[in-house]
Amino acid sequence: MQIRSAEPADRDAVTALWQAAGLTRPWNDPSEDLERALAGLTSTVLVGLDDATVVATAMLGDDGHRGWVYYLAVAADQLGRGLGREMMAAAEDWLRARGVVKVQLMVRDTNEAVVGFYEALGYELTPVTVLGRWL
Repeated sequence: MQIRSAEPADRDAVTALWQAAGLTRPWNDPSEDLERALAGLTSTVLVGLDDATVVATAMLGDDGHRGWVYYLAVAADQLGRGLGREMMAAAEDWLRARGVVKVQLMVRDTNEAVVGFYEALGYELTPVTVLGRWL
C-alpha cells in the first residue's frame, strides 16, 4: 500500500469509503469534512492506495496541544491485511513530524471491536467525558 496526502480529486473515493465503513453521520457532511481538513494548515487526510484505488484513510489534525485521528477506515475487502495498523503508523509519523507528543481519538461506545484494535496498538482508554454543543 502506498500512503500519501489526499487530493481534491480523491473526494468521491474517500467519502464512499467513509460511508461504506459506517463512519458518516447525517449531521456531518463527509465532503465538507474532507475539504476542511485539506484546506487547514494543521490537518490533512492520508489515503492508502492499492494501485490507484483508495483502500484506507485517516484524517489528522493538530490542535496545538494534541494530535487527533478521525475517519480511520479500511475497505471491507482489505480488512485483516494490517492496513489499519499501517495507516495509524503513518498518522503518528505525520503528527510526530509536527512536534505532537500525544495522540487522541474518539471511538463510539458501541464499537467494541475498534476499541480492541486500538488497544492492540498501545492506545489506552482515557477517563474523559466528551461534551459537545451544536453551533
